[in-house]
Amino acid sequence: MTHFFLGIDTGATKSHALIADSNGRIHGFAEGGPGNWEVVGWAGTRALLDQIISEAAAQARINPAQIAGAGLGLAGYDWPEDHQPHADIIHKLLPGVPFALVNDAFIGLLAGTAAGWGVVVGAGTSCNCYGRNQQGHIGRLTGSSRFGEYAGAGELVWFALQAVAHAWSQRGPETALGPAFCTAVGAANVPDLLAGLMRDRYHIWADKAPIVFEVAARDDAVALDLVRWAGRGLGDLACGIIRQCGLADQTFDVVLAGSFYNGSPLILETMAAVIHPLAPHARLVRLDAPPVTGAVLLGMEQASVDTTLARPPLIKNAKALIEHKP
Repeated sequence: MTHFFLGIDTGATKSHALIADSNGRIHGFAEGGPGNWEVVGWAGTRALLDQIISEAAAQARINPAQIAGAGLGLAGYDWPEDHQPHADIIHKLLPGVPFALVNDAFIGLLAGTAAGWGVVVGAGTSCNCYGRNQQGHIGRLTGSSRFGEYAGAGELVWFALQAVAHAWSQRGPETALGPAFCTAVGAANVPDLLAGLMRDRYHIWADKAPIVFEVAARDDAVALDLVRWAGRGLGDLACGIIRQCGLADQTFDVVLAGSFYNGSPLILETMAAVIHPLAPHARLVRLDAPPVTGAVLLGMEQASVDTTLARPPLIKNAKALIEHKP
């Protein structure tokens, strides 16, 4: 008898649902828009989950109630008070199905390391960091830049624009970032850029982070310092989780998840310089699997399934499916 397992990965822009069996074969897949309740509201979260679960189940030719275990990595699932509203939705969509709810950053850990424990540092538009030790204790952060947890593309660009303003007002060193941003948005010069940003003629946000990396690659001192700042910040997040989970003396993976790491090898180098004095045996590895596979593996855990054999084919099959979608 085939047992089916569901994994869900929701974010602020897109969401995935994947149904696989204990041999790593994929039976159903669905894609949808944002599922973060802080973005779309509780009704929007329910509608999104209903859509992608129904579509994946229909493709797998099963009833959602036939699922043996489900793992859900949900953006916006940050605090204990978030559990019940999410659980109420899942109980209605997956009646009788054992499931686990985690923040979407956490499933990158399961997707990124065969051990199933260690640390994951997610960095895209913003960042987050989670971890788990061998005993199952989970370490976490607030996930909010309000509390000093920032080192993603949005924050990098924010501080880069401050550096441009500092250079223009002669409060900081000269940098090529100003002309580079001007070219990107069609501003006549730096004063026009700054005025246009203030008055909404120009808009610069996280998608312009590659400009900072490009200028840094030309040995611009200000841009280089910004990239190092991001690396130090991400490394510091990992150190907090390492302490919470008691991993400092152990050999484990720090999984680097997200597109931000594509920007510069200096990020990884700087992170390693921060992490290794605390945890010399930590291995920094890039996530090379769709995060939703981590959610499927979490679903298998709910049914006490050994994921050792399922993990390699699951990741291979999911990569082939998702990376080749039009």
